[in-house]
Amino acid sequence: MVGVNKVYLALGATDMRKSFNGLSLLVAEQFELDLFSEQLFAFCNRRRTMVKLLWWDGTGFCIWFKRLEKDRFRWPEDEQEVMAISPAALGWLLQGLDLSQAHQRLDYDLVA
Repeated sequence: MVGVNKVYLALGATDMRKSFNGLSLLVAEQFELDLFSEQLFAFCNRRRTMVKLLWWDGTGFCIWFKRLEKDRFRWPEDEQEVMAISPAALGWLLQGLDLSQAHQRLDYDLVA
């Protein structure tokens, strides 16, 4: 997934019966994000045992699906609909780490 520098998590539960068209509509209409930005869009089911990733590679959509046989994903809970994270943070989430306990990014401005 060359060129991906941001992942958008759909917070809350997503119907895992959705495929390319359903997930695309969710991203474009509900979240108002650019489907064709070559970024990843991640979705999780209510039981937190399945994750789907939707990605536009420049020629078509790809879906990556992971189902846990034991345990659950520590999917973030928030009042927002979407959360932007780094590809590295997505890797941690898929490995079972809790993003709420990770160090938060700090942004500083130089004052002249």
